[in-house]
Amino acid sequence: MSPCPHFLILLLIIAVSFHLLSHCHSLSRSISPSTMSPATTLFAALLRRPYHHLHLHLRRGLSTHSQPPSIEYSLTHPIYTIWAANTSLGKTLVSAGLSTSFLSSSNRKFLYLKPLQTGFPYDSDSRFVYNKYSQFFSLNKPEFSVFASNHVLRASVPASNAVVKDEMGRSCGNGVVNLGFYEESRLRGTSENGEMMKGFSMLVCKTMYGWKEALSPHLVAERENARVEDAELLEMLKGCLEIDEMESGEKDEVFCVIETAGGVASPGPSGSLQCDLYRPFRFPAILVGDGKLGGISGTISGYESLKLRGYDVVAVVIEDHGLVNEGPLSSYLRRRVPVLVLPPIPKEMSNNLMEWFQEALPTFHSLQEIMQSAFLERASRLRNMPRKAHDIFWWPFTQHKLVPEENVTVIDSRCGENFAVHKVNKVDLITQQFDACASWWTQGPDATLQIELARDVGYATARYGHVMFPENVYEPALECAELLLEGVGKGWASRVYFSDNGSTAIEIALKMALRKFLFDHRIISDDLVAESAESRVDLKVLALRGSYHGDTLGAMEAQAPSPYTGFYQQPWYKGRGHFLDPPTVAMCDGVWKLSLPQEIETQKPNIEDLTFSLRENIFKESRDNSNLSEIYHSYIRQALQLLMDSSGSTQTGALIIEPVIQGAGGMEMVDPLFQRVLVKECRSQKIPVIFDEVFTGFWRLGAESATEFIFCKPDIACYAKLMTGGIVPLAVTLASEAVFEAFVGDSKLQALLHGHSYTAHAIGCTAAVKSIKWFKDSKTNPNLTSEAVMLRELWDSDLVRQISLLPAVHRVVVLGTLCALELRAEGSNAGYASLYARSLIQKLREDGIYMRPLGNVIYLMCGPCTSPESCSNLLNKVYRRLEEL
Repeated sequence: MSPCPHFLILLLIIAVSFHLLSHCHSLSRSISPSTMSPATTLFAALLRRPYHHLHLHLRRGLSTHSQPPSIEYSLTHPIYTIWAANTSLGKTLVSAGLSTSFLSSSNRKFLYLKPLQTGFPYDSDSRFVYNKYSQFFSLNKPEFSVFASNHVLRASVPASNAVVKDEMGRSCGNGVVNLGFYEESRLRGTSENGEMMKGFSMLVCKTMYGWKEALSPHLVAERENARVEDAELLEMLKGCLEIDEMESGEKDEVFCVIETAGGVASPGPSGSLQCDLYRPFRFPAILVGDGKLGGISGTISGYESLKLRGYDVVAVVIEDHGLVNEGPLSSYLRRRVPVLVLPPIPKEMSNNLMEWFQEALPTFHSLQEIMQSAFLERASRLRNMPRKAHDIFWWPFTQHKLVPEENVTVIDSRCGENFAVHKVNKVDLITQQFDACASWWTQGPDATLQIELARDVGYATARYGHVMFPENVYEPALECAELLLEGVGKGWASRVYFSDNGSTAIEIALKMALRKFLFDHRIISDDLVAESAESRVDLKVLALRGSYHGDTLGAMEAQAPSPYTGFYQQPWYKGRGHFLDPPTVAMCDGVWKLSLPQEIETQKPNIEDLTFSLRENIFKESRDNSNLSEIYHSYIRQALQLLMDSSGSTQTGALIIEPVIQGAGGMEMVDPLFQRVLVKECRSQKIPVIFDEVFTGFWRLGAESATEFIFCKPDIACYAKLMTGGIVPLAVTLASEAVFEAFVGDSKLQALLHGHSYTAHAIGCTAAVKSIKWFKDSKTNPNLTSEAVMLRELWDSDLVRQISLLPAVHRVVVLGTLCALELRAEGSNAGYASLYARSLIQKLREDGIYMRPLGNVIYLMCGPCTSPESCSNLLNKVYRRLEEL
């Protein structure tokens, strides 16, 4: 079969193009930049672009950025971001000065990156560093050579046209073109003469994006119709750092600086503040302060903005304006952060600043040493953390004998839903893992909400610190309580009782429910204060097997025997409850199926009631009229009757359930019809109802409260975890007015005598207020449906079904932010103690997904604001690994 004519023509065009490029490349090297006009220099430099650079730029120009980039960078050498308290304070002078300091020896590589450059090509910071180092080298003439280069990768159309008019084939969308500008020079050392050469070093300067007008990036991007999204910019930055790794020799020392544009909080091209834009990398910072009048305030503001976002500021550098600003700054920073002073910059730029650079060189040497020392200290600290943690920590829910030191995960930071994790894989790396455990089901904020919470929590800390709560009121506690009663407690709750964690909230709920039961059944009266043994009854709770309500002693008594309550864990455990086996629902082999306990299955329900074509059918209220509903009613009535002894000394004082999903019990979905019938039957016998929504509340299952799925309300409900966005501990127990009235009396001994030092602490309440509002506002949570009562589907239903069909998978449960699956296992490979999933979990961590199993059950958990695209990306990785089993 003969080749296609069009294909032959394409090959001919490529061959001719490479021949022309080769000729132009050779010609351009013979032209000295110093003898050319600026326009000619730019054109000739464009021709110097090496072939591998051309290929790289075209490939990147065709890429899309539908997903946020996966952040990864090497810890083999220092990488610093240069910030400034304001514009025109000398960031580029500091960058150039560091290049002169670091490249004072051979076998070194200095990488200067300028992600955002406005005023291009007439103003180019990367070209300034390139030129100034070249001039400094020529003046000082070391004994080694330096290969210096300057690159501009992408630019707006107006900026590109100022360099070269023809942009055909170079567009990468959004008004940005692949400029590929390149210039280089070989700076010859004094002793370079063949075999006597003392080695060489490299200076690589790169501008990632350029715009023509000298304006703020967000404004010029709009004016020149060349907007760059944050994810695209970070992907480009990551790529530039990767190129650095490939080009560096094994023995080369490398130093990298990334220079921002304008001030710390200046907007980037998308409008994001740069201190937020670069936060996923969290490179350590050098802050160029302001030595002028009024500069102390601006410098401190810049410093605080960086610290608020979790950056490590290694040093502050200011120019000497004769005002001794370094004194107050050092005092404010308590001398923990060194403040270095540069000599005054001459107003007349005589000698191309070479005299100034020579005078400032000792300061730049000191700055470089500080940066190098801080880098080595950080790298050493990260490497030693697993050993130290292994020696002194006592981790919860962990058998230490099964955790070798190399399996300890070192988390350097988190940004939104991603951990920045330190790894040693041939070289030290900081890499990214998605927090698929939602940090024990507490986390939900994206990167934007994380910064908002940090700001609001800082404000609350500064305004209140911590204050007493009993008989007092302050704004965060009051606003939090009002939001709870208008939200998850709407229509039934009237009182908010604050505590610190979910288990404590359950203890409080049990006290409330049991008191309410005693009053409703006239076992005690309002005026009974003194207690006697004769007046007591043995009160038990009604709960479901597989439930989990916390690890404190009282909460454990309210749950059925399990690995959490075994003799090794709690020798006092008796199980002060009656525990029913619940019917559960899951997708098995592509179909939603109902699994019944044997006691119910013997009553032979209709076959059509046991399978569901759609998950939504499981939650329909119309199921109340089914034959299965009648079976449930009969089963529960009989159970309650059997629980009541003839003497009446033992009674069921409360019902406690996790609505819809039992979390720690293995991510089981309980039939919502069964729970609805259970609540109705308990209500008919005046048994108070507690909903444990510590896990299920605040959009975890796709609605603000799981009551939306079972169409009934509790008397008491407990909330924690996602309520504060997982930033700080806080819990609440909501109660109806009738429950509250059971504690009202003339004696303090009739009050609820429970509390702790940090009840309703202002910091936690402030975080809760921000999180509650954020998740239920369609302006900040794009996943809300038009009615703003449910989240849209986050997990791809077709992919979920495919996973359920895999031979390795027994069942799948997916609802809201949760996607859980049980691996098919038998014997010791099944259950909470199983180690069956360990190898799979380790592979998924290598894939960038941080998970912890519940025995042979693994799960993915995202936040209420996570995009469905991100969830699909996670599911695909899990699917590929499951196929290998």
